[in-house]
Amino acid sequence: MISIKIKDEIDIMRQGGKILAFVLSEVARAVKPGVTTKYLDELAESLIYEKGALPGFKDFQKYPATLCTSINEQIVHALPSDRKLKKGDIIGLDLGVLFPPEKCSTCSMAQGCGGQQGMYTDSAVTVPVGKASPEAKKLIEAARGALNVAVVRIKPGRKLSEISEAIEKYVGAAGFSVIRELVGHGIGCELHEAPEIPNFAGGNFKDIVLKEGMVLALEPMVSAGTHKIKKSKDKFGFETEDKSLTAHFEHTVAVTKYGCEILTKI
Repeated sequence: MISIKIKDEIDIMRQGGKILAFVLSEVARAVKPGVTTKYLDELAESLIYEKGALPGFKDFQKYPATLCTSINEQIVHALPSDRKLKKGDIIGLDLGVLFPPEKCSTCSMAQGCGGQQGMYTDSAVTVPVGKASPEAKKLIEAARGALNVAVVRIKPGRKLSEISEAIEKYVGAAGFSVIRELVGHGIGCELHEAPEIPNFAGGNFKDIVLKEGMVLALEPMVSAGTHKIKKSKDKFGFETEDKSLTAHFEHTVAVTKYGCEILTKI
């Protein structure tokens, strides 16, 4: 069942989304050769706490970190480590925030939220480490452009399949492939909610008509080579079978009366 968010819930998600956007931008600014992905994860977590929110990914399906740090052929969900970034790498930074922090026995905040249920937001960017190669630049721009193509098409009455088709067509025209086994999703009271949002047309996905109040995490994942994937050695991440470069962008958006609002921006 797809949940329709009320105004108060979207207001809360907007607040959380601004926190997420700020933290993600600060983490992206910290990307440089020699920095470890573990450092980026620690930075993201400390900034989230400073802003009065909680990490959205930590402990979700046993994921032990705050930030997903996917390098080069890694698509999503790669675990931060002592690996140092090298000049010419590209890295996908995927982050979730829970705001306000839920009042519970495991809450690491000094104070809880007074009983208000936390709402999730989710966003991702891909950035170069130092100067990127022409191929990497083109790939990053294709993934960023695919997200923009999706966002501008969101409005009540439009079928979700039209969004998926537009993403696939845009990425294909740029000479790249969309990842097919990993998809976007609804979001709000839970990190992952219905519907599933594929980045390609067809498949065994339930098509829906968009309605005002739906909140979606749109996330094109783009490969310079094959769309086929496999699990990474860390058991959390996914990577391309042929080791081709990948890029990933994501926004949490609310379907509004006349179009959509990006919630994960400053």
